[in-house]
Amino acid sequence: MSANDNAVEQGTFVITRTFNAARERIFDAFTNAEEMKKWWGPKGFTIIASKMDLRPGGTYHYGMRAPDGSAMWGKFVYREIVRPERIVLVNSFSDEAGGITRHPMSPTWPLEMLSTFRFDDEGGRTRLTVQWSLMEANEAERETFENAREGMKQGWSGTMDQLADYLAKG
Repeated sequence: MSANDNAVEQGTFVITRTFNAARERIFDAFTNAEEMKKWWGPKGFTIIASKMDLRPGGTYHYGMRAPDGSAMWGKFVYREIVRPERIVLVNSFSDEAGGITRHPMSPTWPLEMLSTFRFDDEGGRTRLTVQWSLMEANEAERETFENAREGMKQGWSGTMDQLADYLAKG
């Protein structure tokens, strides 16, 4: 991954990675709750709950356990699913019941972000592009998002490392 792979457009974060796997395989890893349990999240986190209703308007609700033992919950609300090309969803932190909440460690983190996952075929390999865009963010949320770029890059890089390791195991 090169520095040019990360967009610096205000209110949008983009990161890409090329995987040595067919895009259908990577798309499947993103659209199967049992598979997501095996790789989703930053390094050191484990998935403790994974429930998916994969359809426009459906949700993916998941819980993660951090290395310190604390639990964190997240929720996707799917807007568009085009197999095996892209997934568009609204991403937020949540509580165990699925309600939208603030980031547990950042009270000014945006409540919702539009997330687009693109899966581009590169001759049997797949270029995954993840784009996060702010939705209805206030000034404090925009500032928090802009100041978190390095952390987002680290978190997504770790998540993509976990996906690569998962795919390598077969």
